[in-house]
Amino acid sequence: MDLSIIIVSWNTVDLLAQCLTSIYTYPPNCTFEVLVVDNASNDKSVQMVREQFPQVELIENKTNLGFAGANNQAIRRSTGRYVLLLNPDTEVKSQAFDTLVDFMGTHSQVGAAGARTLNPDGTLQTSCYPAPTLFREFWRLFHLDVFWAYGSYNMAHWNPDQSREVDVLLGACLLLRRVALDGVGLLDENYFIYSEEVDLCYRLQQANWHLYWVPQARIVHYGGQSTQQVAAEMFMRLYQGKLFFIRKHYGWLAGQLYKLILLIIALARLLISPLAWLERSPRRQRHLTLASRYWKLVRALPGM
Repeated sequence: MDLSIIIVSWNTVDLLAQCLTSIYTYPPNCTFEVLVVDNASNDKSVQMVREQFPQVELIENKTNLGFAGANNQAIRRSTGRYVLLLNPDTEVKSQAFDTLVDFMGTHSQVGAAGARTLNPDGTLQTSCYPAPTLFREFWRLFHLDVFWAYGSYNMAHWNPDQSREVDVLLGACLLLRRVALDGVGLLDENYFIYSEEVDLCYRLQQANWHLYWVPQARIVHYGGQSTQQVAAEMFMRLYQGKLFFIRKHYGWLAGQLYKLILLIIALARLLISPLAWLERSPRRQRHLTLASRYWKLVRALPGM
């Protein structure tokens, strides 16, 4: 088998159907398999896959194993030389698979590749990032990229016809070389969701594999369709994952410093949150919701 396409889904039945339809509308010109892992959905996702896509290998979990755990389930069962992690809230465009697989085939030192990711309106979506460090996290959290793009890439200025080496690729569409994955290990299941692909990309680079953004391959990513259902919990999961990454790769002291940075930014957000009451627009509610989430983060930090 050349390519194993793996999709982990949780309560995204309509988008999953759209994603699978796009795969079979624009299939790769190589042998491939599609594995869908359902993480205990309650929206008839399993029934839809069975009825509309009987050719898909379906793994039905009774509990939600998270993004890392469910992907690892399918990776262990898959047989492809390349493994593509694909979100259910994506839509594959023509030649996307072939472009990515061909690129990997002609670049033997590349361990992972990602497509150009588009928003539903066709605009570019950020899908690559510099390797996270403690200082980059500080820079990003204080929105200092408006002065200099250090915490993120300025992808809007990248040549859309030229592949580019990057540090981190978004897990929404991540093509992995099987031999590279075997060498560094599967996704770390200590991450339930968020930062697991960051961790994997970091380990690939540490093992001297290169990672590339391949813009000739295109997908549409609707973004956050599962996580929006439990947004407050996912906010906490986001920073738990980041903290775990910092501790794992930079040590306990770096983790403590990161917690201090989170505390400072959370308190700053809370201090300015009363200003939101002066706004007479939908932004007011967004600011107040964000403030409540930062308050929960402040309360949780001592035990994280």
